Amino acid sequence: MGTGGVGGYYGALLARSGQDVTFIARGEHLRAIQKDGLRIKSVHGDFVVEKARAVEDPAEIGPVDLVLFTVKTYDLAAAAGAILPLLGPQTTILPLLNGIDAAEQIGGIAGAHRLIGGATWLSAAVEAPGIIGQYSPFRRVVAGELDGLETPRVRSIIEAFRAAGAEAELATDIRKILWTKFIFIAATSAIGVLTRVPIGDYRNVPETRAVVRTALEEVAAVGRAAGIALDPDVVERTIEFIDAAAPGIKPSLQRDVESGRRSELEALIGIVVRMSRNRGVPIPVLRLAYALLLPGERLRRKTAVKS
Repeated sequence: MGTGGVGGYYGALLARSGQDVTFIARGEHLRAIQKDGLRIKSVHGDFVVEKARAVEDPAEIGPVDLVLFTVKTYDLAAAAGAILPLLGPQTTILPLLNGIDAAEQIGGIAGAHRLIGGATWLSAAVEAPGIIGQYSPFRRVVAGELDGLETPRVRSIIEAFRAAGAEAELATDIRKILWTKFIFIAATSAIGVLTRVPIGDYRNVPETRAVVRTALEEVAAVGRAAGIALDPDVVERTIEFIDAAAPGIKPSLQRDVESGRRSELEALIGIVVRMSRNRGVPIPVLRLAYALLLPGERLRRKTAVKS
């Protein structure tokens, strides 16, 4: 559900490995997939899913085993309602979205029992209609039941991703993992969109690196205040991850802002501001970033509505 960078790439991997995959898309992207297949340009090798099945209306598909839910967070509620025709008695929904509360939001519409928690580490984007670019050496998926149990449905999903070529892991602490990733994506989204340069151009600038560390520490403090048992060295390990990342990587929020598109500001930075306020946790860097980015975001929302 949502054939953007994440959904398009992982859906294509699963289709190439023999899984029966239907891509839900719209507009020129949909028409290009229907006409020429879904083309993947990847650091792991280019390929094409020829004769890819792609539709705009989920009602054309019927019940499925798994819904890979990969829309932008601002489309979450509408997309959760749209997938109801896909749901059968055994359907599982795996959200691979930015943010930390997607499963709860989708579960409130589609049924909490269908949801498992999921996170991915991937850099990918739609380059042109019908074409997905995948840029990162990592293509990691972690999934787990929200209550921590190890179940057959999660094992089968992990096995399918592994067979497709992704690095896939079953987690019994998925909420902690979601927050561990969120620390990275929230902080680097804020710093990236403010600097307007790739991660490799700011991580070794001492002044900027100090601000990055503070932003990471702020998100971790909010997570701990929310009851998440984050590792004591989570900030240090996140900095190591930043240092090891490909120098040209930009978070999706940064790419969206630079392209003049609506972004996931609320799901990645706004939510930290609101949670910090409710819990009395000071976050001066992220609060400033949110305040500076909000006017432009509101303008892009108005433009999107008019178009």
